[in-house]
Amino acid sequence: MTTLKFTKMHGLGNDFVVFDAVRQRVELTREQLQLLADRRFGVGCDQILLVERPRHADADFRYRIFNADGSEVEQCGNGARCFVKFVCDHGLTTQGVMRVETAGGMIFPEILDDGEVRVDMGRPRFLPAEVPFQAAGDSIIHRLTVDGDALELTVLSMGNPHAVQVVRDVDSAPVTTQGPRLEHHPRFPQGVNAGYMEIVDRDTIALRVWERGAGETMACGTGACAAVVAGIRRGLLASPVTVRTRGGVLVIDWPAVDAAVQMTGPAVTVFEGEWHVPAPEVLRPVHDKTGRG
Repeated sequence: MTTLKFTKMHGLGNDFVVFDAVRQRVELTREQLQLLADRRFGVGCDQILLVERPRHADADFRYRIFNADGSEVEQCGNGARCFVKFVCDHGLTTQGVMRVETAGGMIFPEILDDGEVRVDMGRPRFLPAEVPFQAAGDSIIHRLTVDGDALELTVLSMGNPHAVQVVRDVDSAPVTTQGPRLEHHPRFPQGVNAGYMEIVDRDTIALRVWERGAGETMACGTGACAAVVAGIRRGLLASPVTVRTRGGVLVIDWPAVDAAVQMTGPAVTVFEGEWHVPAPEVLRPVHDKTGRG
C-alpha cells in the first residue's frame, strides 16, 4: 500500500490537502482524489494541491489544482496563498517572490512581513474565447437566462472562468440553487464559477461563490479577484477593495485596466498527516462529488 505525506491547509476556510510532489511521487486517479476529498471517508477538502518541479526554466515551481470531484482546474487564489506558505515552511525555497506555473498561466506570489501572502494573479481576460464563453464580443454586461430568470453577468477569466452578478443581499442570494445551473450552462463550454456580489460601499463588497467542481466554498480567491474587477469595470468600485467572504477578508487591488490583479490574505496550516492510498479496485463509490459527505 502506498502512503503519501500531506498537509491540511486553508485560506479563509477554503480548505486543501497539499502534497509535496517534488520529494515524493504522487499519482492519483480521479476516484482516489474524490475519496481523499470526501469529508466522511477521506481527509476532506475543497481542493487537492500538488507542488511539483517546474516544466520551464523561467519558473520555480509548478502548481496543480484538483477539485473535490477529481477534475483538474486552471487556477485557485486561496490555494495559491497556501502553496506559498507550504513551500516556505517545508524548506523548498528561500525566495521572497516566486514564479509559479499553473494551467491558467504564471503567478508571482510572496509572503509579506506580517505573515500574509500577496499573489500577483495576472491580468484579467475579457474576450469570450479566452474565458471561454459563447458570446458575440466583449461586453461589460452579458445577459443570460437561467430557469426563466434574466441575469446580468460580467464574464471574465482570472486564469479560470467567472460569471459575476450584483445582488442586493448576498445572504439570500440563490448561490446553491442557481449556482449549479450557471456552472453547467451550455454557453460556458468548460463550466464557470458563479459569483454573487453585494456592494457595501465603493471599497467594500460581500461575496459568495459557487465554485465549479467544488460547490460553495467559504471563500474563493479568484472569485474575489473577478468580483472586484467586475465591480470596477461597471463603475461601482474603486481599488483597492476589501472583500468579505464567509471565511474572512481578502484585499484585492486592480489599479488600472492593463494591470495585474493583486490579492492579499492569510494562509493557515491545520495539520500534517499520512494517507494510505487505497488501490483503485477497492475504492467505494463516492456519491457526493462535492466532497461534503
